[in-house]
Amino acid sequence: MMVEVRNMRAMEILAAATNIIAEGEVLQLLNCHEPDTTETQYLQVIRSKTAKLFEAAAQLGAIISEQPNQYEQAMTTYGIHLGTAFQLIDDVLDYSAKSEAIGKNVGDDLAEGKPTLPLIHALQQGTLAQQQVLREAIVHGGRDNISEVIAALESTDAIGYTARVAQREAEQAVMAIAELPNSPYAEALQALAHFSIHRNY
Repeated sequence: MMVEVRNMRAMEILAAATNIIAEGEVLQLLNCHEPDTTETQYLQVIRSKTAKLFEAAAQLGAIISEQPNQYEQAMTTYGIHLGTAFQLIDDVLDYSAKSEAIGKNVGDDLAEGKPTLPLIHALQQGTLAQQQVLREAIVHGGRDNISEVIAALESTDAIGYTARVAQREAEQAVMAIAELPNSPYAEALQALAHFSIHRNY
């Protein structure tokens, strides 16, 4: 499919994105079962994985439709922020959605020992007892203490905090494409940013 487009820049972008996504996967593996992962480190993983895929897709849309450089840059920035917002809401849904709606079990990330942003925030804001529960849950994985983990997330407003970070990312995505000409397509991009943070699946 890459070759059929017959656009060397498109192939270069997809090849570079593939490398960065692979690096992001390694970073995520290094963070697994690591309770001292920081918010900055976690956001770096998101930007190297989900956001990079969204970025490449948005940028390629501008390239293959032969848009000027300023629109390509706008779409690139849009993709980064949209992908970040989308992943952060995934993190929220992992602890707040129903299994049937999201197609996986609540706490799947925790079961794999992944310190996502809700856990990172709760670790920073929780009591010593809550921190101990969260650290053990991340180190050992599994869902044995899922009710205590969720209680800690609720009392520290970790879900709300993560949703607000996602909201800011979505707003930045919309701001990035403010200079695009008015069209149903630009409106669809804005709607997509809105959907990314208000979805429940």
